[in-house]
Amino acid sequence: MNFFRPQQLFQKKDSFLTSFFDRFEWPWELLPEIHSFLLTLPLGDIKSKIPDGVYLENRESISIEEDCIIESGAFIRGPCFIGRGSEIRHGAYIRGDVIAGEKVVIGHTTEVKNAIFCSHAKAAHFAYIGDSILGENVNLGAGTKCANLKFDHSAVSVRTQDQTFETGLKKMGAFFGADAQTGCNTVTNPGTIFLRNAKSYPNSTVCGVVPENHIFIKRNEFKPV
Repeated sequence: MNFFRPQQLFQKKDSFLTSFFDRFEWPWELLPEIHSFLLTLPLGDIKSKIPDGVYLENRESISIEEDCIIESGAFIRGPCFIGRGSEIRHGAYIRGDVIAGEKVVIGHTTEVKNAIFCSHAKAAHFAYIGDSILGENVNLGAGTKCANLKFDHSAVSVRTQDQTFETGLKKMGAFFGADAQTGCNTVTNPGTIFLRNAKSYPNSTVCGVVPENHIFIKRNEFKPV
C-alpha cells in the first residue's frame, strides 16, 4: 500500500508540503489538519498585485507569493496560501483552508475549500473541489465535481478491489495522484482516489481507487493508459 502514502502519491519532488505529508500514513488523515498546518505558514504577506474587484476576506490570514495573476472578480477567504506564479481567475471562489503550490490554476467559477493543490495542479473551469487534494501536475477537466458528502451523512470509506478503509470522516472528496487527469464533466464519489497518472473519460462518474497508469471504465474495471 505504499502507493497510498501521501508523499509518494502527490509529489514528484521536494516542496514546502513534504514535511506535512511525511507526518501521515494515509491521505485522508491530512484533511482535518490542513487548517492547523496553514497557520504555521507565513500568512498575511501579499506580494502580487491585487486588482480592483478582488475580494479578500480575513486578509491578515492570506498569503499570495510573487508573480501571481489574481483576476478581478475572484473571492479569497483566509486562511489561504497561494504559491508563486499561480493564477486565480475571474469568478474563482476560495472558501478558506486552501493551500496552493507554485503555478497552480484555480479557474472561472471553480469553488475550493479545505483543499491542497500541489505545484502545477490545475482546475481551470467550472469545478468543485472540497476536502480534496490534487497532486503535482494534476489537471481536472472542465466541470469536474468532487462530491464530498454521502446522502446519509455517514462516514466515507475508501474501497479498493479487495480492501475497505474506514476513514471516520463525514466529509471527504477525492485524492488525485501526481499527473492524474479527469475528462470534462467527471464526477467523483466521496472517497475516490486516482493513483499517479490515472485518468477518467469525459462524463464519467468515478468511485473507488483508479490504479496507476489506468483509465477508469466502471467500478473495478480499468484500461491501461
